[in-house]
Amino acid sequence: MSAEANATTTTTANAPKIIKLAEIEKHTSRDDLWMVINGKVYDVTPFVDEHPGGEEVLVDCGGIDATTPFEDVGHSDDAVEALVPLYVGDADPEEFKTKSSTRSGALSGSSESSSSSLSFLIIAAIVAAAAFFYLQTKK
Repeated sequence: MSAEANATTTTTANAPKIIKLAEIEKHTSRDDLWMVINGKVYDVTPFVDEHPGGEEVLVDCGGIDATTPFEDVGHSDDAVEALVPLYVGDADPEEFKTKSSTRSGALSGSSESSSSSLSFLIIAAIVAAAAFFYLQTKK
């Protein structure tokens, strides 16, 4: 294990690997994508092409706490089970409580993340309505 990896993760004999926020935030591309759900870190890279909601949804949640968006969608028990083989370790509980991601206020579970999700849904609804009305006038 490299010195840098040692500084960002911790492992003990029977305990899960603890992953620091700085390490989680490095994995934000479609080819290297980690996210935190309920305090656990998952490498969702292998699932990007298979995600029913599209890759953009996953990439938008890369490197952050995606618990709220994950739960807001109402994923099935099968979706929760699909996370099991993608588990990397646990997010550092000290950082999880106190720090927030610069990408979307993520690891603190702040209201900024919730309002960001709500804004996205409102914008998506407006675009869908506009497309619907545009297509109706084309008939």
